[in-house]
Amino acid sequence: MSPPVSRSTPAIEITDPGDPRIAEFTGIRERDLTGRHGQFIAEGTVVISMLAKAHRAGGPVRAEKLLILKNRQAGLDDIVAQFPDEVPLYVAEGPVLDQIAGFHLHRGVLALGSRRAPPDALDLIGALPETSLVLVACGISNHDNVGSLFRNAAGFRADAVLLDETCCDPLYRKALRVSVGAVLTTPYARGGAPDGLLSSLADQGFEIWALSPAGTVEIGEVKPGRRVALVMGTEGEGLPADILNRFNTARIAQAPELDSLNVGTASGIALHAIARGMGRLG
Repeated sequence: MSPPVSRSTPAIEITDPGDPRIAEFTGIRERDLTGRHGQFIAEGTVVISMLAKAHRAGGPVRAEKLLILKNRQAGLDDIVAQFPDEVPLYVAEGPVLDQIAGFHLHRGVLALGSRRAPPDALDLIGALPETSLVLVACGISNHDNVGSLFRNAAGFRADAVLLDETCCDPLYRKALRVSVGAVLTTPYARGGAPDGLLSSLADQGFEIWALSPAGTVEIGEVKPGRRVALVMGTEGEGLPADILNRFNTARIAQAPELDSLNVGTASGIALHAIARGMGRLG
């Protein structure tokens, strides 16, 4: 791990919620719904630390500014020191911070980040190593679930996440928080129809396993090859029939009276089984 960067610039106190220097933090929930055009809000110490790591790595993710509760400043010195001086630090008292955010921000730790547009799916697939594990999400519109997918992908050493055009933005604040910042460090692409994404993976030598309660093979019995794509669908409807008919299908053994597992839970179980079969876990 890289050592913290020493900061020499002092914090800037904000006393007016309308101060233009922190305009990007105002009305957080409303802006979450309308999109931020490549910018995002990171919340909480763990996600902020991941943002600092991504910033230092010099990749597509950058930190723009920090905004924290004034009485938490001393306790966050180690985290703040991970950001270079070029990233300004703003502090505010609780009532002012709540007015800025538009609700009571009990964590009191925010950062504004930006990300270059994710790569095209074909470019990302083409850049994957010879031995690869990819998680593919189709129609996942719940931000908690998308965050869980990224957290599991990072935890079980997936090389990338592919989201179809109907999946929600993983840079949404809640998805970021649930992912514990894994969205910032996991390669991903978003866009395109599921059949196109899966065809591109198949053309690149990936064996594709679509997860479904009606799958023909129990996930623990799959003997994965060198390149594997694991496909997750929405809760309730699941994956389209054409995908299930075209590719390998796997299921997770469970109580018969239960319809299905949450997609976050299911992806964790399936990724663990495939990653272990590929020798990715100690």
